[in-house]
Amino acid sequence: MILQQALHQSHEYAKKVVRKGDTVIDATCGNGHDTLFLAGLVGDSGKVYAFDIQKEALCNTRKRLLDGGMINRCTLIHDGHENMHRYIKEPVKLVMFNLGYRPGGDHAICTKGETTFKAIRTALDLLVVNGLIVLVIYHGGDSGFEERDYLLKELPNLDSTRAVVMMTNFINLPNNPPILVCIEKIR
Repeated sequence: MILQQALHQSHEYAKKVVRKGDTVIDATCGNGHDTLFLAGLVGDSGKVYAFDIQKEALCNTRKRLLDGGMINRCTLIHDGHENMHRYIKEPVKLVMFNLGYRPGGDHAICTKGETTFKAIRTALDLLVVNGLIVLVIYHGGDSGFEERDYLLKELPNLDSTRAVVMMTNFINLPNNPPILVCIEKIR
């Protein structure tokens, strides 16, 4: 299939934006797949800040980074992504969110629209001009519909002179395929 799912698209956009030496954020590290991917993009001179509220997620991420030889590029933070401003003071090139619950984790522990939108606003403040926020909104199964609805209601209200917002989704596939949202800071 030429048209790729949201997660693949998010990685393609990240590759277009991130360069060696950049600082990036994995706002929802989960099991560490995106953290490891981002660590590869930033290289030895770059930095990845990875957030999660679950200790198990941070342990899984730490193991994946150790196995991949990239732990030295990453700072793992046991806190919600809405608090990223407490930890990060330098300019950021990319912020990546995979929303919903952690694969293999408790479905009751999931991201929420209000805190995610607060994190998006904070991420915009941290981003450099032409930096990117990438959200993969998982909304199928037993969770994610409320967060999806909240974000799709609030995202159009972001100041279009400061950032542009693009959404991509498959409209005829079964099982609620994830939605990709990209936000580029333009001023």
